[in-house]
Amino acid sequence: MFKTKNLSPDKLSFFTALCLSIPISIAFYFTSFRWIDSLIALVLIFTLSFFLIRYVFNEFIYRKIKVIYKYIYQTKANRREEMYYKYVLPAKSIEDVHEDVEKWAEQQRAVIDDLKNNERYRREFLQNLSHEIKTPIFAIQGYIDTLLNGALENPDVSKKFLENTSRNVGRMVDLINDLDEITRLESGEQLMHKKKFIIQDVVREVFETLSKKALEKNIHCSIKKGCEQPVEVFADKEKIFRVLVNLVDNAIKYGKPDGYVTAGIYTTDDKHVLVEITDNGVGIAEEHLPRIFERFYRTDIGRSRNAGGTGLGLAICKHIIEAHGQSIHVRSKPDVGTTIGFTVEKG
Repeated sequence: MFKTKNLSPDKLSFFTALCLSIPISIAFYFTSFRWIDSLIALVLIFTLSFFLIRYVFNEFIYRKIKVIYKYIYQTKANRREEMYYKYVLPAKSIEDVHEDVEKWAEQQRAVIDDLKNNERYRREFLQNLSHEIKTPIFAIQGYIDTLLNGALENPDVSKKFLENTSRNVGRMVDLINDLDEITRLESGEQLMHKKKFIIQDVVREVFETLSKKALEKNIHCSIKKGCEQPVEVFADKEKIFRVLVNLVDNAIKYGKPDGYVTAGIYTTDDKHVLVEITDNGVGIAEEHLPRIFERFYRTDIGRSRNAGGTGLGLAICKHIIEAHGQSIHVRSKPDVGTTIGFTVEKG
């Protein structure tokens, strides 16, 4: 079926001129009854109409379209773009131009949405950062002021206040170190030192490191049954250790007393290994799941600031795994538990 919407300006000029010239030439024939006059009229009218209509299209329509394209690309046209404007653009149909503009508009809407989201995340990040820094600073200031106002004379009080001050200073140091690590991971300054190792050995080392915390809540840490068979992976061992420490520490921190933390190791294909840390703790509500890897993001119930930490652990995990070219994910349900898994390259 003939569709005029897909016609280029030249084709549209041709058919428009043809539609004008044929009826007029027929009218010439019926007035003079000489086919030669009709033929001459047909040729002249078609030629003049074609060039006139084509000129109107190019000068008054496609000149404006060319400006729109230059605005879309927002660059001074180089030689290649000038060739495009001269030869390719005039051959496009109005429908093609419409699709190009719609595509550009959709891209701009996506960019604007991203900017709005980034601005929102930036505001939230600054608010959270301000809160995380102010809390230990105000605590330190309060302890020092109390000591200066006379408590320094009491050895027991002064020792307790100095210990609390030291603990808050340590919290600030941890916060700065975590922020510095994330910055280096994002900028690519922190190089990956990859080597082959058995992932189960690292998991057991992490369990041993955090055994005291787990014992305080009587939480049993173990490798899932059927996942004990050694699996070799190729990654930065120290950074994977850091990821597992963060995940297991969170599982213990938000786990239920007398609960469990298990590690599952699965070979998904010839190139990847999936590592999952599962607990039966308080869980995370569904609306929070897309954002738990953001810096300083905490849920209203389970991830309270009262549980401690800098609020950067999961963000660091995400950056480390992505620096390996892999992915990290979470599954959770309130009062059931949480599973956080990541992939790593098979050794």
